[in-house]
Amino acid sequence: MNRIDRLYALVEELRAAGPRGRTARQLAEHFEVSVRTVERDLSALGQAGVPVSGRQGRRGGYVLDRSMSLPPLNFTPQELAVVAVALSRSEHVLWARDARSALNKIVAAMPERAVGEARSTAATVRLLVQPVPGPDAEIAEVIWRAVRENEVLRIRYIDAGAVETTREVEPQHVVVGPNGSYLTAWCHLRRDDRVFRMDRITAAERMPPWPRPERPTREPFVDGLITKTPVWS
Repeated sequence: MNRIDRLYALVEELRAAGPRGRTARQLAEHFEVSVRTVERDLSALGQAGVPVSGRQGRRGGYVLDRSMSLPPLNFTPQELAVVAVALSRSEHVLWARDARSALNKIVAAMPERAVGEARSTAATVRLLVQPVPGPDAEIAEVIWRAVRENEVLRIRYIDAGAVETTREVEPQHVVVGPNGSYLTAWCHLRRDDRVFRMDRITAAERMPPWPRPERPTREPFVDGLITKTPVWS
């Protein structure tokens, strides 16, 4: 487990522990690292604004502020099973870790009996998975941040003819579909909207901001398929 993943996992472990908390030694044994490494990680989380506090004494340890925990939830076991199935489909490199984290938070706030029933229900479901090429995780994260924060990117892109070009693009959407994931963007090289397969983007870097004209953003049409926005409510 790399350090970034371990930091996320530390927060989830403390969240699951609730007010009981965990000692540095318990955390070190759980993640198979030294106590000193755990203490450095906890210090880094604190500096990043995560409300982790230490308690002194025989029952001392580290706890996460209650504001970071969910109260008991009134999901039915069937609702929890549906949430688990839906989150299981979030296997894209951008959201897989967040999907696991979200499910762990919900499970930690549910009664143990309801969780057991939900696990049994979810175990009766099978998902059809089509293997597709995935993007580089670090490149995908740069792209995702640029989409969220409306930033310009400089990318290196290999097209279907194996020709590599360097382009400056204004990201619009991340599109996830059965044949892979894509970036839609205004391309300065082509002076038009373009769709880029993310696994063919070999490098991506954020550009300094500059004045940009307002352009209408069209709904993307990718691989002959229409798109839809995620259901929110």
